[in-house]
Amino acid sequence: MQHIEFVHSNHFEQNYHRYHVTGPLSLFIDFFWQTKFEALWQQHPQGFSDVLFPNLGYSYLVNLGTAYDMQVDEQRTHVKGDGFLPRLHHIEAFHEPGNILFGIKFRVSPVLFEKKVNFSEYSGSMFPLSYLMEPELLLQLKKANSFEQRVQLLLQHYKQVTEQYKGSLRPIQIITEVLQEAVNEKRFTLPVEELAARYKISSRTLQRYFEMATGVGSKQALQVLRIRKAVEQMVHLPGSFHYAQFGYYDYSHFHKHLRSFLQKESIAYLQPHLQLLKRAKKS
Repeated sequence: MQHIEFVHSNHFEQNYHRYHVTGPLSLFIDFFWQTKFEALWQQHPQGFSDVLFPNLGYSYLVNLGTAYDMQVDEQRTHVKGDGFLPRLHHIEAFHEPGNILFGIKFRVSPVLFEKKVNFSEYSGSMFPLSYLMEPELLLQLKKANSFEQRVQLLLQHYKQVTEQYKGSLRPIQIITEVLQEAVNEKRFTLPVEELAARYKISSRTLQRYFEMATGVGSKQALQVLRIRKAVEQMVHLPGSFHYAQFGYYDYSHFHKHLRSFLQKESIAYLQPHLQLLKRAKKS
């Protein structure tokens, strides 16, 4: 059994704890989450998988249970410990009874304030989390008695970190402003030169900010947001969907981007929903 992002929304809403971050910390963190699969093991004693499409940012995964398998694009790994997962890939997590995971979905990791990290060097696989999270903090997370306790522990920790380095926020504010404006106004194709000029920096500097913080340049980052928002609307609000809303020239332009985003295997998973494309073409 596979649960597909965008398609099986109820699974991801009902079988995961989720806490969306607000306020200043939302510059860095989208949400905290934790699996709550207990009721599912009776239905799927042999296990199941969750399929996620490329996204911006990173996930820190803290393993609170038994080992599991994680496939990043074509590379499948048996994971026993904690991990750092770049989200700019097709991901499938294979779960079996005994698996419990806690995660932090970052927009931009505050570890940039404390350590020299270039996230463009992390790609195509899971990596050990030990370099990016203090051992004592990991231990506290694992000892905590509930999802809520873990959330409060991390909110307090990252609030202290960001307040300590408040004067270094400018590059991160620029990146998050560019991304948020693109989503709000559905403008995903502005040239990097125009974006950089707004902040009175060079296009090279803006690209460096993006690569350091997100792992990719501004153009690729905006295109990931673009197709995710388009697919989300196509699946959940098909009656209001039109490719031109997202800056695509025509149906063929949108369809080409969609196929590259979904990949062949994912298109097979979503075959029933791809009938919505026919409706979009007629619009």
